Amino acid sequence: MLLSLRPHPDTPADAIVSIAVEAAREGDAALALRFTVSGDIGRLIVPRWISRSRADELWKTTCLEAFVADGKGGYHEFNLSPSGQWAAYGFTGYREGMTSHAGVELRGLERSVGDDRLVLAATLGLHRLGLPADRAWRIGLSAVIEETDGAKSYWALAHAPGKPDFHHSDAFACDLEPA
Repeated sequence: MLLSLRPHPDTPADAIVSIAVEAAREGDAALALRFTVSGDIGRLIVPRWISRSRADELWKTTCLEAFVADGKGGYHEFNLSPSGQWAAYGFTGYREGMTSHAGVELRGLERSVGDDRLVLAATLGLHRLGLPADRAWRIGLSAVIEETDGAKSYWALAHAPGKPDFHHSDAFACDLEPA
């Protein structure tokens, strides 16, 4: 499924024209994502490639994110950095009960950086999260984009009223059907 992210109205982006995300479920419990950021990529802070490794606070600079509701009032958050670093968290409720998900498997992470395009693709193995294999997953997709002048824009499928908040239920704006 091809989806488009929109910038939050309070955080316009000068350097970015669009962010498109291809999202699909693979098998019973994998989430495949391909983010394509289009614009003047030279004006963005794109973290240098470090390695595929776990790290916290990736959202403090350019970071691409996915959220999956668990159907029980909680949700899961996945952060992907162009550096190769990533994170997976679980929440029992709105910004409550945060834990790191050690059981999430990053099956692939690839990036491509050009003058007018940044592409980051990843597949996450979510089989240990207990998500329903036979029902749609309610998801949110988002991005934090930092420009070289320090300006940040916040992109999502949908934005809740007020300041940018990817954790808000309004941001979970897509039903991703089983493969």
